[in-house]
Amino acid sequence: MAIIASFFKDETYGLLGPQMAATVIQDNTPYDCIVIAVTREDDKASIKKALADYFGKERPIIGFSALSGREDLFSLAQELRKEGAITILAGPQANVDFIGEQGWQNHPHRFKGLSENFNFGLHGPAEQVIPLLNNLDGNDRSEIPGLLYVDQDGTVIQNSPKDWDEKYLRKVRWDNIYILKKDGIAPINISTGQVLQHIGCPYAARTRETEIDYPVSISGRQAERIKLQLRGCSFCDVAADKGFHGRLDTETVISQMRCLPEAPSGRKIPFELINENPLPNLPDLMSEVNIQGIGLSQVNLTLRADWFISGFQYLREALRVAGELGIYVLLSSIGFESFDDAILRNLNKGLSVEQNLHAIRLIRQLKEEFPYQMGYSSKEGAIHGLIHPTAWDTKEISARIQKTIYLYGLQNDILPPHSTPLIIHHASGLGDWIREIEHREELWFKRYDSIIGWWEVPNRL
Repeated sequence: MAIIASFFKDETYGLLGPQMAATVIQDNTPYDCIVIAVTREDDKASIKKALADYFGKERPIIGFSALSGREDLFSLAQELRKEGAITILAGPQANVDFIGEQGWQNHPHRFKGLSENFNFGLHGPAEQVIPLLNNLDGNDRSEIPGLLYVDQDGTVIQNSPKDWDEKYLRKVRWDNIYILKKDGIAPINISTGQVLQHIGCPYAARTRETEIDYPVSISGRQAERIKLQLRGCSFCDVAADKGFHGRLDTETVISQMRCLPEAPSGRKIPFELINENPLPNLPDLMSEVNIQGIGLSQVNLTLRADWFISGFQYLREALRVAGELGIYVLLSSIGFESFDDAILRNLNKGLSVEQNLHAIRLIRQLKEEFPYQMGYSSKEGAIHGLIHPTAWDTKEISARIQKTIYLYGLQNDILPPHSTPLIIHHASGLGDWIREIEHREELWFKRYDSIIGWWEVPNRL
């Protein structure tokens, strides 16, 4: 079996989700399994040739995960299925992408889903695929948790997913990921890994009511707002998919750390700790890892600005411990997202510009205290969250943001080399926002498969 995942050209990072899934498959089914990381520059013919070489005379069984909404990989899956491969859609939002956008049967412009591209969908923990692969030719799919498929009447069936089981989250192989080369596939020499500590985001644990402005593409309606009940940030499809399932126990986290490859120094390679609120437990985690004899080199943290503020003293203590143990801490990505309050409200960040700026002041202060234990700036490898353009940009908002950027010197250390455009997945909170606007205004926005083209002028019905 092979799992295809989206990747960026010339990178050397690992893919925890697909690689952990491949590990589960390898250990619990009759199949060997690898991950093939596919960039946008890889042409379809080269991918298909590499797959043909890998499978030989065996029937291809190909999973697709972490696809980043890529239309080229959706169409590749459809071609492979028509040619006889078994294709399985997994990863974040696999269920809603398999089923299609809400109400697509009555609205032809909406995303109709990928049930024609894939034989199966799989929503939830990777181990749910075990009974499918162990009885691939069976007729009864009803007892396989998390499975989506089309029955004989053409109806999409969705089985309820099982709960997360930590015993499947303790092990991951980091030598099972490959990239395309001229002569086929070659292993990636991974330089940055990931360790899972939180499943989902605590901010998505409860529902909040918010009001989101009309997009500027609909002239004359900027005073109008849409009320929505949202879990997490309005643009986050992972929050809508996973919500928050809680924290893994310390031994599970440490077990994942043991699996990480070693750098030439003999310590573990740098890794991202997947936890939106890692600071309260970070000092104790570092100490416990040291007690167990695991040498860490660098921990990359991704977190929210408000949780950085509330966890400031924990991070200071963690940096003191890191100094004693020779560990470097990189604040690799803080989700500032914007420096305008109206846009932050529309993104449902639960943050203000002042909180963002307060966090930056504290970060700069910590850097002065721990210049050799901590990094945070773009020059040190950090890529902080900045979403631009958005559906609400105006000349006034842009002017306010630019004033804040230069007043606080954000261009010197905080701003990433490139911002990230607002992406609206059809099943995110902003997907509901778009559909409500379409209903009220009797218009429609173009779909690019699972992504809604908010940046285009809408069409009248």
